[in-house]
Amino acid sequence: MLDQVYDVIVIGGGTAGVVAAIQAGRAGAKTLLVEKTGMLGGTVTTGGVNAPAAFFAWKKQVIAGIGWELVTRCREESGQPLSNAADGPHPIHGHWHIRIDRFIFAALCDQAVVDSGADILFHTMIAGVATIENCWEVTLCTKTGLCTCETTVLIDCTGDANAVALAGLPLIVPQECQPATLCCHASGYDPQTLDIDAINKALDEAVKDGRLSYSDVSWSMIAPNTGAWLRSKGENSGHVHHINALDSAGKTKLEIEARRIFLRLYRFLRSQPGLENLRIEHLAPECGVRETATIVGNATVTVDDYTSGRVWDDAVCYSFYPIDLHVSSGTGIQGQSLSEGTVPTVPRGAMLPKGSRNMVVAGRCISSDRLANSALRVEATCMAVGQAAGVMAALAKSTKTDVDKLPMPAIHEMLKHYGAIVPQG
Repeated sequence: MLDQVYDVIVIGGGTAGVVAAIQAGRAGAKTLLVEKTGMLGGTVTTGGVNAPAAFFAWKKQVIAGIGWELVTRCREESGQPLSNAADGPHPIHGHWHIRIDRFIFAALCDQAVVDSGADILFHTMIAGVATIENCWEVTLCTKTGLCTCETTVLIDCTGDANAVALAGLPLIVPQECQPATLCCHASGYDPQTLDIDAINKALDEAVKDGRLSYSDVSWSMIAPNTGAWLRSKGENSGHVHHINALDSAGKTKLEIEARRIFLRLYRFLRSQPGLENLRIEHLAPECGVRETATIVGNATVTVDDYTSGRVWDDAVCYSFYPIDLHVSSGTGIQGQSLSEGTVPTVPRGAMLPKGSRNMVVAGRCISSDRLANSALRVEATCMAVGQAAGVMAALAKSTKTDVDKLPMPAIHEMLKHYGAIVPQG
């Protein structure tokens, strides 16, 4: 039975939320993790992007802690231990993705949250947020109706800052969001035997006829590249444009459009020589969303902060990924690699909504401009920020100190105690 009073409530069980809940629970805080689906892991699991990045920068580990623990345990369970992660498994723009089994990862997340002492409530969404005396009153929508809980610290890991918005705090919503991607895993063909040029020519004709778009199979809006989809077998290929999934209406529109595009592409590919036996082994339950909104924080990470490797006075973790803004024009992406040796950091201030008290945000909606956010949004960084959120929440409760007034040495000490890597000035 659900308790009515908690030290920490985490809304959203994705890459940031699951780590935040584990951390808060391990640190002794009475914690509730609320997840809208029936599976933890977010982008890694329900989004189908099961190759988190980036834990390493310039062949040195910069993100560790609970997220890294879950990833390495997942690899070990799958019989693929990481003997030398700094050298692999494969490079893209100088960073490293580590492939994991998304289903094993989901089960390990369940186990780690339960073992931490935290409670989990699946199939539940946040319905309201209000302040009462020195705590938050959180209304949850369960399968059997509404219920209300109280918490000292509220952590928003929805990715869309839903709790922040319900609390009446401001968001920054871009006029045009980065396009989304629906991931799948295809089989029934050998990419090496396909005539990609011929399939691209057929795609050209389909685009001219208005039956398909170039971005159905790749990120490009201007040229056919069926090889991107066929070689990856549907993983993180293609774009769905001009939909902001910030609210339920937008999310619904996105899911319908993504599967409409998927179905027309499937029909096209099955008509091509060598793809007659194409099968879809897995279709992600949710379309992967890159951008909806960011909070207005006590600090904002700009692209100059990020690309310069600024070490903030209140830095809680490192981040490492190139600028990676997906767009609905041209080649579909605007990228910028970091200069060699540069490792950006994330400040506590970017996690604290301006005007709030004892509310923390972790995940892709932390306070940042669009270019910085295009790099900060990736999974390993979200895990690191989630762990920092869990630490701050647990310390705030145990010391009766607001999260914005916690001494940074205390935050760093607890992060290191639980295996995280703390930025050095």
